[in-house]
Amino acid sequence: MQNEAVCPIPQRISLNHHIYRTGNVPDSLRHLILDISRAAKYIHYAIRNTEAGLAGTRNQFGEEQEKLDVLSDDIIRQHLCESRVVASYVSEEQSEAVELDPTAPYTVVFDPLDGSSLVDVNFAIGSIFGIYKGMHVIGSTPGDQVAALYVLYGPRTLLVYSVGNSVHEFILNEVGEFILLREFLGVADIAKNYSPGNLRAVNVNAGYRSLMDVWMKEEMTLRYSGCMVADVHHILSKGQGIFTNIGGGKYPLGKLRLVIECGPFAYLMEQAGGAASDGTQSILKKKIDSLDQRSPLIIGSKTEVKRVCKMLK
Repeated sequence: MQNEAVCPIPQRISLNHHIYRTGNVPDSLRHLILDISRAAKYIHYAIRNTEAGLAGTRNQFGEEQEKLDVLSDDIIRQHLCESRVVASYVSEEQSEAVELDPTAPYTVVFDPLDGSSLVDVNFAIGSIFGIYKGMHVIGSTPGDQVAALYVLYGPRTLLVYSVGNSVHEFILNEVGEFILLREFLGVADIAKNYSPGNLRAVNVNAGYRSLMDVWMKEEMTLRYSGCMVADVHHILSKGQGIFTNIGGGKYPLGKLRLVIECGPFAYLMEQAGGAASDGTQSILKKKIDSLDQRSPLIIGSKTEVKRVCKMLK
C-alpha cells in the first residue's frame, strides 16, 4: 500500500489515479485504458488541424471513408500496438479482426470516429471502445466486456469510462491530461428527452410511427444530433432520456453494429442504472455471431426502454 502521507490524494484526480483507486483493476487493463486515452488526445488534435473530406476509400461496410476516419484508425492502431497487452482488435474501418499478439490478455473493439461526416458542420463527434478478455469476441456477448469507454470531441473533449464500478467522466485540460469531472453518473428510470434514429423506419414499422406520435403528444423534448456518442452522452450527462435506432427500410435489422457500437454503450448504460435492449432481449445478453452483425438499439431510462419495447412488439 502506497504511503498516503507522502502521496496524498491529489486535488485534481487524473484518469490514471482514478482507475488505480476505483477498484480491483489489473495493471494491464489500467495501462490499456490509458493508452487509448492517449490515442484520443492525438485524435482531438487531428480534428482541429486536419482538413475534412473523403479519403477515396471505403470501409468493410461499403461506406465512403472520411480522411479523419482513416487517420483516427491509424492513431488508435499505433497506440494499441505500443500497449503490448492487445491480442487483437476489431475496427469499423477494417474488414476483419487484426491480430497483434495472441499471448496478450485483451481484445479491443472500436469505432475510431463516430459521426465523422459531421466534422464539416462542426458538430460533436466521438470514439467508442469496448474491451474483452482473450483474443476473440465471436461467441461472446457484450456482457463479457471488462471495460468500455467513449471520447466525445465537442466544445470540450470528454472521456467517459467504466470498468464495472459505475460510470465516470473526465475532461481534457489545457496541459493534455484527462481530469475527473464527475463520478458515478446515473440514469433515472423516467425519460423526458428522446433521440430517434433511423426515422425512415416509421414508413414500414407502424409501432415506431406510433411511438413518435406518443412522444410528441407527451411533449417530450427532442434531442438528436446524428452522432450516437453525443446523443447517448446527453442521456448519461442529463441523467435521463431514450435513444432508439430501430430496424426497417434500408436497414431491416438496424443500422448499428452490435460489436463496436451497441455493445460498449449497453455496458456503460447498464453500469449507470439504465437499460439497453434490441426490442426482445438485453444487448448485454445478445450473442455475437459475426463482427459486422447489426442490431436494433433501444437505450436509456429503464421505464422508457420497457415501454418502447412493448409498443414495438
